[in-house]
Amino acid sequence: MTRILASEFTVKQLHGIYRIREIDRVVVTGKTEPVSIHEVLDYHTEETFPNMAEVIGLSQNGLRRYRQRRFDEALRSFTQALTLNPGDSVSKLYVERCQYLKANPPPDDWNGVWVMTSK
Repeated sequence: MTRILASEFTVKQLHGIYRIREIDRVVVTGKTEPVSIHEVLDYHTEETFPNMAEVIGLSQNGLRRYRQRRFDEALRSFTQALTLNPGDSVSKLYVERCQYLKANPPPDDWNGVWVMTSK
């Protein structure tokens, strides 16, 4: 479960250094343009988010591969992240998405954006 989410617009306004990872690009209900959403991780400790730096790196790599439609490679990154932090809900989500998209390939014009049907 993510606790603090921020849009790309909020992240751009932050001053200082924060531990943040991009979660997704989504089109929310009532909008037409995708927006990046990020998870703020500063409140975590090693106990609440084990191996954070490594998981963030694997998550970034997995997200890049996911958007490139390289679902097997993305799946490996997210699975490895889950090995380091079994409670990482973002990696779990992407494991499920990668498995789904491998079985149900997206159309050729797919841009990696998730369209939300509810807020």
